[in-house]
Amino acid sequence: MPGGILDLKARWIPYLVAGAAIVAYPLLVNDYWIDVANFLGIYIILGLSLNIIVGYAGLFNLGQAAFFAIGAYSTAILNTVYHVPVLVMLPVSTILAAVFGYLVSMPIIHLRGDYLCIVTIGFGEVVQIALTNNIFGITGGPNGIVDIGRPSLFGFHIYQPFQYYFFILFFVLLVAAGIKRLENSRIGRAWNYIREDELAAKSMGIDVRKLKLLAFVLGSGLAGVAGNIYAAKMTVIAPGSFDFLASLLMFCIVVLGGPGSTVGIMLGAVGMFVLPELFRGFTQARMLVFGVAMIAMMLFRPEGIWPARRYREEIRSEEKDTASLT
Repeated sequence: MPGGILDLKARWIPYLVAGAAIVAYPLLVNDYWIDVANFLGIYIILGLSLNIIVGYAGLFNLGQAAFFAIGAYSTAILNTVYHVPVLVMLPVSTILAAVFGYLVSMPIIHLRGDYLCIVTIGFGEVVQIALTNNIFGITGGPNGIVDIGRPSLFGFHIYQPFQYYFFILFFVLLVAAGIKRLENSRIGRAWNYIREDELAAKSMGIDVRKLKLLAFVLGSGLAGVAGNIYAAKMTVIAPGSFDFLASLLMFCIVVLGGPGSTVGIMLGAVGMFVLPELFRGFTQARMLVFGVAMIAMMLFRPEGIWPARRYREEIRSEEKDTASLT
């Protein structure tokens, strides 16, 4: 019994150390690196949103930046034109992005693989072109929207980088905890069945179409959350921030970190967002080295930096089988 208690305490030590490091981080670095962490947090939320669609439900989506844009632009337009507070816009931008996710996915959800991927790319391009061409005269065209308000709560205004750090950290932890609960729920297990074998899932009585739509709607809504936070952080947005490369970055975060793994998505975001910043001084060579590292990662660890539990169990089983043979 005492040994079990000690083992339990030992398991919590890494989490306590990581938590202490996260809290102390803004006290140890300058504003530039705090801002790097702020944008990292936004992309962690985006990675987690796409992970629901790609990692859990197994749907190829390369247009996630469109829902990110919908969340950001809805916040910016209603804040600058109608002076709606940014935090009040958070649920509104979430719902709007989720509604667009439903409207887009409903007629195409039956598509699979490359076909679905191509359609989502097309939707992302349509949204960016519409924003650039100042649709309805409210998006600001190529120049975007400026003077977006900053978030405030009970009269306390958030404007310093370290204040945004804890503001964004709160949402990262909230989203990660919610997705972790969802992963272990009946819906999460049903998504896993659909991803692994859709026909078998149908034969078990799972409503495949309904659950695919749910994944798309939830993923789109979370991208809207990230869009709201991004608009509040930047106070200026433009269509160039929501192009195909942004969707590709989110997709790479999921693939690099480990599809279906919440911790993996966080590590993948660090790899895609922070490591290039560390080598910014090597302007000519940093992307070459980063590209080679990505290729090596896909060759030698295709399941990701931190694989989902199902992959870890498969790896352990293969290692045991190999050990027994030798």
